[in-house]
Amino acid sequence: MRADVTSLDAAGAGSVELDDQIFNLDPRPDILQRMVRWQLAKRRAGTHHAQDRSEVTVTGKKMIKQKGTGGARHGDKSAPQFRGGGKAFGPKPRDHAFGLPKKVRALALRHALSAKAKAGELVVLDKATSADGKTKALKGRFEQLGLENALFIDGAELEPAFVRAARNIPNIDVLPIQGINVYDILRRRKLVLTRAAVEALEARFKSKGSEALPS
Repeated sequence: MRADVTSLDAAGAGSVELDDQIFNLDPRPDILQRMVRWQLAKRRAGTHHAQDRSEVTVTGKKMIKQKGTGGARHGDKSAPQFRGGGKAFGPKPRDHAFGLPKKVRALALRHALSAKAKAGELVVLDKATSADGKTKALKGRFEQLGLENALFIDGAELEPAFVRAARNIPNIDVLPIQGINVYDILRRRKLVLTRAAVEALEARFKSKGSEALPS
């Protein structure tokens, strides 16, 4: 499929041929959902912790005598039913990540790119550059292009001036091609790829043999 290329000045900059195996698939919501769950689970810190009855600091003395009180028989105050006692089956530090095959992850990225292309939310940019590195000027250019909520993906190296100007604009993210991921693609309304990003994506999938991946 062919896509028009634009510049930051909202002027035409030719066109580019997009690989159908990357940008023209029928998106599967189940694949995208699996990938988003995998990403969010992997980023969880897993540091939550609650003290059980062996960890709370209370006296170990028997609360009341065993018999003759007319009440239940109890031991120390660290039991979960007492205030200040340990929590029964509380959360403990653990890793929330789970496995997902590499082929599924690669397939999910292609489906996310195809979803943006089919929805008309994919923009191909000539270059992501800023002459002066000023946020106000760059924001005006984004408004001309209708980019109020967008993820920018550039090549392996980002231009420092562009990153500096864009980082203070709300709902705008800028990532190198190494950082492209399904979650960030889906959480932003528009996906903006530079020519360098398109070339890097096609080279990446060709090197991994994308024709062998299920679609």
